[in-house]
Amino acid sequence: MLDEIDPGADVAGLVRRAAEGNDAFMNGDMARWLSLTPHGPDFCLMSPFGGWTADGFDASPERMASMAAYFTQATTDLEVISSHTSRDMIVLAVLERQHGVVGGLPAQDWSLRVTLVFSRDGEGWQLVHRHADPLVGRITLNQLSLVARCAVPGGESD
Repeated sequence: MLDEIDPGADVAGLVRRAAEGNDAFMNGDMARWLSLTPHGPDFCLMSPFGGWTADGFDASPERMASMAAYFTQATTDLEVISSHTSRDMIVLAVLERQHGVVGGLPAQDWSLRVTLVFSRDGEGWQLVHRHADPLVGRITLNQLSLVARCAVPGGESD
């Protein structure tokens, strides 16, 4: 059975689940998102807000309710830039194109460049790493320098 595994055949399924999961997430349907995107016990998140890197995933009802209220009224699309497969790992580099309400701010574009790393868990796949950043559009070196030193309005350094 494991000798017959073809991870390349699983890429299309993971892309579909990633797209559906992102739509659920951006519309506050955290139960559906979690069902489509099971997280591994060693999950690592590098969020688009920068700063700390989260180890593990808090799926408590309180955290899920907080996240559900934070993301609403979105339209989404997922564009695959590249995929890389091995027997026990699949990496997807994607653009999550999304427009919606986040954190109570007026609806706007919230598109992200995202790297998703999935690890085989028996016969299925678990998300073990997600890295996202909002730099879908190009910025100048001077703008990047402001971000790098946390000098953007409202930015804070560690």
